[in-house]
Amino acid sequence: MTALRKLGRHGPEVFPLGLGCMGMSEFYGAHDDAESIRTIHHALARGVNLIDTADIYGPHTNERLVGRAIADRRDGVVLATKFGIVRDAANPVARGVDGRPEYVRAACDASLRRLGLDHIDLYYQHRVDPQVPIEETVGAMAELVRAGKVRWLGLSEAGAGTLERAHAVHPVAALQSEYSLWTRDVEAGGEHGILATCRRLGVAFVPYSPLGRGFLTGAIRSPDDFAADDYRRTSPRFVGENFARNLALADKVREIAHGKGCTPAQLALAWVLARGEDMVPIPGTRRVANLDDNLGALDVKLDAAELAAIDAVFPPDAAAGTRYPEQVMPLLAR
Repeated sequence: MTALRKLGRHGPEVFPLGLGCMGMSEFYGAHDDAESIRTIHHALARGVNLIDTADIYGPHTNERLVGRAIADRRDGVVLATKFGIVRDAANPVARGVDGRPEYVRAACDASLRRLGLDHIDLYYQHRVDPQVPIEETVGAMAELVRAGKVRWLGLSEAGAGTLERAHAVHPVAALQSEYSLWTRDVEAGGEHGILATCRRLGVAFVPYSPLGRGFLTGAIRSPDDFAADDYRRTSPRFVGENFARNLALADKVREIAHGKGCTPAQLALAWVLARGEDMVPIPGTRRVANLDDNLGALDVKLDAAELAAIDAVFPPDAAAGTRYPEQVMPLLAR
């Protein structure tokens, strides 16, 4: 039986791998709601109980999809959603952030309606609003806990200092940020860095995009593999010379995985899982076959020598290009 992991010192116990649902509604080309619901149901049947969505995915349609999928099996789900990123209908690439207390309250009520739920298990601030003190935002989130609308609080892409200040207002169960073999920013800063701060405070770490937006699976060989509306076509790590340089790194992962007798996705996820018992990655997929492949990572054990070999071929900062377009990068690690 797979051992569960805790989300924070006082948070819920969850399966070691969660399921990210963003791509079921947007950003990665065509989608099929019926297929996505089958995948969510299969995940729950396999023991996966942390299901992750957000109000901006779609926008709004992903919460409705997830709500339909879990309606008759709510008791087996730790449902996570997020608020705070504001999209501009006139400019699909533009992003704003709103952390005002009144927005927090309105966003939560709207998410509950779309999800068809009476409470959210884990409620994240999706990005930190630099115009609003984090104490005010988290104070409003704490009110939602006291009102019974939310059970646990989380932050996403917050810096170490912000996390400290937030946690002083109300315990933060989890920090969700990008983390994988090709995105290791949270390791920087030593004992004052983001990951170290999480561990000192007892905050679980939830890596999103642990497969490098699919690149570390080895399935992507050319930019032409992306659908016309796949956002990766314009993402810095997937264009021009960056693509070729990153493909060489992904091929090294594939070679190690072949020698280990597992798939590249399983190796990449096993690497994340091996970083600590406080890690609960949430790889996203809309297909049952990919979900089953990802879950195979739980059977892949990496010893110290193997972890060192992986670090040698894929050291921190090895990936070419920023992880988001230039206009989005300022929203990170505030």
